[in-house]
Amino acid sequence: MSLVELIGQADERGLAASGLACLDRCVPLLGGDDEILRPLWAGLADDAGAEEWGERLEQVRGKLGGDGEFGAADGEPGQGSDSGSGSGSGEDEAVLLARRMLAAAPAERSAAGVRAWADACSVAALQIHRLLDPLKDAGDSVDARREGRTEGMSPLVAAELRRQITVLELLAGHGPAGLRPALEVSTEGRRVLRAVVSRRSRRRG
Repeated sequence: MSLVELIGQADERGLAASGLACLDRCVPLLGGDDEILRPLWAGLADDAGAEEWGERLEQVRGKLGGDGEFGAADGEPGQGSDSGSGSGSGEDEAVLLARRMLAAAPAERSAAGVRAWADACSVAALQIHRLLDPLKDAGDSVDARREGRTEGMSPLVAAELRRQITVLELLAGHGPAGLRPALEVSTEGRRVLRAVVSRRSRRRG
């Protein structure tokens, strides 16, 4: 099943976890620590957490300084002009996408709100990995990857796609019990992206 199909079939908890996991993996671009999103993860475990979602979200935004509207400066969210390899522009765009991912998180954890957010976060997170991957992704856009066309994927994009699919499958198959392994998957991805950002920073001197 493609990523697009999994998002289309996911319930409210799965969608919220999917969007949150995408954001969690991109926290290194926002200057946050590894625990910054833990209160939001904890709130997904039961229905009562939905009522506290908005308050916890605002606390996270306050710590990370998130603001602005979701969407790239010149087009739809996640549609960058190039891979960004070898220059600071790719990382700048990646940071912008991550900040807008945080800004777009819905204040209410309703199914309709988190569905749109999860879908947009999926696109943005894949584009962020495409921008930061030192190897060029052969696809014209990340949309093809989300629909299951995976030929010529660059390593970072392939790994991010796999993690997004895994998180949705875990929540679909195990409900709240899938949250812990989903968080572990996201933690692994965050460490990978942090290492990538660190290497790029060292190369710049």
